[in-house]
Amino acid sequence: MPDTHTTPSPERLRTAPSARFAGEAHRFDLHRALQDLRAETHPARDGHRQVTIFQHTPVTYVLFAFDAGGTLGKHSTGGLVTIHVLEGRVIVQAEGVPHDLSVGQLLILRPDVPHDVRAEERSAMLLTVHMLPDTP
Repeated sequence: MPDTHTTPSPERLRTAPSARFAGEAHRFDLHRALQDLRAETHPARDGHRQVTIFQHTPVTYVLFAFDAGGTLGKHSTGGLVTIHVLEGRVIVQAEGVPHDLSVGQLLILRPDVPHDVRAEERSAMLLTVHMLPDTP
């Protein structure tokens, strides 16, 4: 099993994806990964930090750490999206409907649904994007 917390080179913020995603099995301690993410010295963007913890087409896992009031602006993706709240409370606005999510709750969005996220308090979430095969 590869070490998912290797030290990045001086010119990179994090270890290169080719090293992070190498190997046949990947085990993640999300609590530790959140601690590491929150300890990064670069400024948080819009009150949040994020790191892709694993990507292997067609699936991507992204860990988010939000400060209270942090946001992720409106966007959409061509894949099926799941948002799993690990800490705190977030509001996900999707197609005009606010989804108030707390620890342990999961929201699933179909592909191409515009959505944004706002943290009501210090929060964390695991976002998964599963790209679906094109269908005729």
